[in-house]
Amino acid sequence: MPTATSLGLPNIRGRFPLLAGLAIDSFGGGCAGPLLLLYFVRVADIPLGTAGTLLTVATLFSIAAPAAVGVVIDRVGPRNLVVGAQFAQGLAFTGFFLGRSLWLLFLCALVTTCGQRVFWSSIFSLLSDVADEGDRDRWFGLGGMMQAGGFGLGALAAGALLAAGGDTPFLVAMALNAATFFVAGLLLLRLHPSHHQHALQETGPAPQLRKDKPFLVLIAANTVLALCTMLMGVGLPVYVADALPVPKWLVGVLLAAVSVVLATGQTLVVRHTERRRRTNVLIVAGVTWAVWGLLMASLLHIPTWLVVPGLILATAVFAFADVLHAATSNALAAAVAPVVGHGKYLSYWQYSFTFASVLAPAFFAQLFEVRHEFPWLALTVLALLASATILILDRVLPHSTTQRR
Repeated sequence: MPTATSLGLPNIRGRFPLLAGLAIDSFGGGCAGPLLLLYFVRVADIPLGTAGTLLTVATLFSIAAPAAVGVVIDRVGPRNLVVGAQFAQGLAFTGFFLGRSLWLLFLCALVTTCGQRVFWSSIFSLLSDVADEGDRDRWFGLGGMMQAGGFGLGALAAGALLAAGGDTPFLVAMALNAATFFVAGLLLLRLHPSHHQHALQETGPAPQLRKDKPFLVLIAANTVLALCTMLMGVGLPVYVADALPVPKWLVGVLLAAVSVVLATGQTLVVRHTERRRRTNVLIVAGVTWAVWGLLMASLLHIPTWLVVPGLILATAVFAFADVLHAATSNALAAAVAPVVGHGKYLSYWQYSFTFASVLAPAFFAQLFEVRHEFPWLALTVLALLASATILILDRVLPHSTTQRR
């Protein structure tokens, strides 16, 4: 068996600008993303609860982005939307570097969240465009691996910056992220995928989607799973800095470790679960995240000398769930989506991640201020509910879409 096939890798010839762009973009995100909430608190001097609410409100304004992408994606092509999103986010992080006023930071957060929504609403259609026949699951896995690898290196940089102290590390992270967005956008301009415009009946609103109750319920269940994966980046830096007796630099190491798993394991997960139902893989991910939530909450109630080993164990559990979800969730959505309106379905699928990103900052900040373990306990309950929902959906969704082979 060829090495690439045994590792679950697709054919990458001629697609290097895409892979490099994803890695470079994610490096900046890994560096600045974990520090953004602390940037608002430490540099802009905004209270934690206010900062979390500000980011949540900014994300609320981006809710229309996936629907807007769904209307135009089959006309203009996903690559152009992804490139535009990169440049917009580069400008926003330039604003974070230069500004301090609450309203300017809110405007930058608004542009950032809208750019993120456009990016995530388009990138999987772009990956579908570049994938050879039968390689779509593997391309989703490889794209995620490149992003995770870049994010992991960025997270190590974030940990080093956080340990340095003062305002300068946060400003360096904002400037670095702005630069990586611009570089990634320029690289993607060199990519020329074959994108076939769909018929006029596919370019308007998606009437099928509004009547497709199983797909809408699947979006709701994946919203909870996406909240699980986002809470690691949003909550871990604050949890470590304000609640746990561990070194602050451990944040970067742990986030980097998760990224190593994602960067090396996604195509292997696809390879070794190709004969498993995608829904079953997501159920296991949800149950595992429930266990992670319990482990995170327990760190406040164990002896000090056990906190670091416990945090490492919890991170390993999170990483296992995350790699299962990352390699499977978008592939399931792409398989369930019909040929007519395929791009629209994938755009609307991103509402699960949109809603999760809306909820994550306020969900963590508000519950954390009441009791430090509350965000993790609430997440445990939600993850179990999501797994139960997917178990029920498994009986409704067509077997051909939930099974890889």
